[in-house]
Amino acid sequence: MPQSIAHPTALEGRTLLDELNHRIRNELASVINLVSFKAIWTDNVDAKEELSNVVDLLHQHVEVHNILTMPDRDALVDAGEQLRKLGLAMSRCKVDRMNMHLLLSTDTLPLESERCWRLALAVYELVTNAVRHACFDGRDGEIKVKLMCTRSWVNCWVSDNGSGLGRIKPGRGLRIVSELAKSLGGKMSHTFSTTSTSFALDFPLTQREQHANRAVAARRPRTRRRLKVVPPLPSVPAAGERTNHIAIQSKV
Repeated sequence: MPQSIAHPTALEGRTLLDELNHRIRNELASVINLVSFKAIWTDNVDAKEELSNVVDLLHQHVEVHNILTMPDRDALVDAGEQLRKLGLAMSRCKVDRMNMHLLLSTDTLPLESERCWRLALAVYELVTNAVRHACFDGRDGEIKVKLMCTRSWVNCWVSDNGSGLGRIKPGRGLRIVSELAKSLGGKMSHTFSTTSTSFALDFPLTQREQHANRAVAARRPRTRRRLKVVPPLPSVPAAGERTNHIAIQSKV
C-alpha cells in the first residue's frame, strides 16, 4: 500500500516556493528572449513595434513578480513604500493598459517583512479583481488603495467606482485574500453597489510592529500633515495613445 504524502515543513514549503519563483522567472526570461529575437529579425515595422511592446509588458510583469517574491529575512519593511512600488508596477502592466486610474494613499507603516508580503499579495489580488471584473458603464475607471494605521490596527481599503453586482459570488482570488487576512490575524469585508465596490482588510499589529509604529509617530510633527501627490514617472506615449497615471499620496 502506498504511503501517504506528508505535509511539507516550513523549510520544505519555503524551498518549494523558491523553486516556483525561480521557475517563473526563468520561463518569463525565456519568453522575453524569444519575443526579443523575433522583434530584431522581422522586417515588418509594425510587427517590430508590436513585439517590442510585448517585451516591455513582460518586463513589467517581471517587476510585479519580483515585488511579490517572499522575503528571505525577518526585517521591518515600510508597507506604505512597498504598496507604492507595487502600485506603480501594476499601473504599468495592468491598469494603464485598461484605460483606468490607480490612486494610492499610504501612511509610513513598518510591518514585519513576511506580513508586509502577505498584505501586498492581498492588495495585488484585489486590484487585479477590479481590473478584470469591474464594469464602469462609460465612467472613467478609478481604483483606490488606502493604507493607514489606527492605534494597534492596520486598515487597508481597495475600492473602485465600477459596478460590482457581477462579483458577489466569491472566486478563487477573493478566497485567497480572505485566507491571507486570517493569516495576519484579521479579516476581510466587502460592500457592493451599482456604482462602486469596496474591500476592507483589517488586522492587528504585532508587539514589534506597535513599537516601531510608535517610534514613527513620535518623529512626526505635531501640526497637521498634508497629503503630497507624487507625479508618475514620465513616459512617451505612442501617437494617438491615451495616457493614464497613478497618483501616489504619501504623508509628509
